[in-house]
Amino acid sequence: MGALITVVIPTRNEAGQIDACISHLGWTDDIVVVDGGSTDGTVAVAHAAGARVITDGPRGIGEQRNSGIAVARHEWVFALDADERIGPELAQELLAVTAGGAAGMHEAYRVKRRNTFHGRVVRRGHWGNDWVVRFARREFRYGGSPVHPGLQGLRDVGTLTQQLDHTPYRDLSHHVEKLIAYGQMSASALAQRGRRARWSDVALRPAAHFWREYLLRGGFLDGKIGLIQAAMGAIGGFLKYAFLWEQE
Repeated sequence: MGALITVVIPTRNEAGQIDACISHLGWTDDIVVVDGGSTDGTVAVAHAAGARVITDGPRGIGEQRNSGIAVARHEWVFALDADERIGPELAQELLAVTAGGAAGMHEAYRVKRRNTFHGRVVRRGHWGNDWVVRFARREFRYGGSPVHPGLQGLRDVGTLTQQLDHTPYRDLSHHVEKLIAYGQMSASALAQRGRRARWSDVALRPAAHFWREYLLRGGFLDGKIGLIQAAMGAIGGFLKYAFLWEQE
């Protein structure tokens, strides 16, 4: 019998890695893939790997996760992305949480992501201190930012000790592609709230981000990877407000 945990995975064109993602989840009997309109065979691969698959068109990550949570068979849900892996140590900790009974149990748990770029783990900067709340009772739903949605209404969040492995980009070109997509999504969300781009958003905010990541948060200690990540973060901020400016 699998663990009493449902794993929900939102996807869109993840045929290249969804099988590997699911193959790490043999400890649970309920895996739900919520596909957002893939055209590369993701749905077929996920089915073949043993997941339940929901296919109802392009939507945001938060909405996809919520659809998966709504059909979860178990009380506890882990919201996993296709580029993340739950290793055996983290899996054992999740099992221990659900087996511990109600006493002392939190309603949700945060986990630190171990971010890898070009084969190297990033130790510093934003990516070196990256915490996400992904493990929670199925009564909670995601909302907020369309790019980085969070669980809403949480009052009691515990902390897991093991880390979640995350390889967000295949290479630099893939990183740039994601920055453009995230920038466009974020700009649209800001425009819907009536936000307008200021000169300082485009000219000063990206520079401040770079120096904060590279110097204040110690990115320079990660060598060229730290430099690249600080620079790419600044570029991402520039693109977000440049796209917003373009919409005005």
